[in-house]
Amino acid sequence: MADVKVQQKPEKPVTVSHLSPPPGTYIIKLPTNQIFRVPTPENALRFEQLSRRNKKYSGCCLCFIVLNFFFLFMVSAAVISYFVIRPKSPNYSINNVSIKSFNLTATVTFPSLPPHVSPEFDLTFTAVNPNNKIGIHYEKGSSVQVFYKNVNLFDGVLPQLFQPSKNVTVFKSALEGNSAMAEMITSSVHDELVAAEKTGTVPLMVIVRAPVKFKLDSVKTWTMNVKVRCDVTVDKLTAKSKIQSKNCHYGVNFW
Repeated sequence: MADVKVQQKPEKPVTVSHLSPPPGTYIIKLPTNQIFRVPTPENALRFEQLSRRNKKYSGCCLCFIVLNFFFLFMVSAAVISYFVIRPKSPNYSINNVSIKSFNLTATVTFPSLPPHVSPEFDLTFTAVNPNNKIGIHYEKGSSVQVFYKNVNLFDGVLPQLFQPSKNVTVFKSALEGNSAMAEMITSSVHDELVAAEKTGTVPLMVIVRAPVKFKLDSVKTWTMNVKVRCDVTVDKLTAKSKIQSKNCHYGVNFW
């Protein structure tokens, strides 16, 4: 009996058009770890505020860390520079004093002078820079004052100059009686000056203030202030006065 082969036709693919779900209510069950909750408007605002605060705190912490690092770096550099350079404070002393046109015997209230003449106080003092590598710039804005007790007798300034390292510089400054000196020298102060001159011991106080900048090679510091106070006793208030005793104190204000 002969075999009969039956050839089957291939099945055509069935195309299903996209169908929209019918309207209605559906319940979908998901695991709890896959549920995402939408916060309420109040919680969303709170979350945004907390996020901004955290960013702000992070920025503050970063700034604080940077400032601390910069401060430690500056302190370390200052300490290393101090031990390497070994900076020393300049020294000051008064060498000579000369008082001109100051006549105490003419009147009991104020020295008798022509209108165009002013008493003059010529001051010479020495500044010693003991540093090996540091120079000193004496800047504009200095002041030199001479007092008898609390009475300001003379005013002046220092010259502007540069003092190199390991140098001794002699300053000469001409001070003049200020306009208020006549009113400040009362009869009692006048009598005290006359009596002190007779004994050959006239105590004076010289105060010098000078803005300076220290220089190391090509690097300059910020402006610092040197203050010198000298207690000086002279024998008389004339051009030929001699210093009987002197005692100077000095220091540098770094800020």
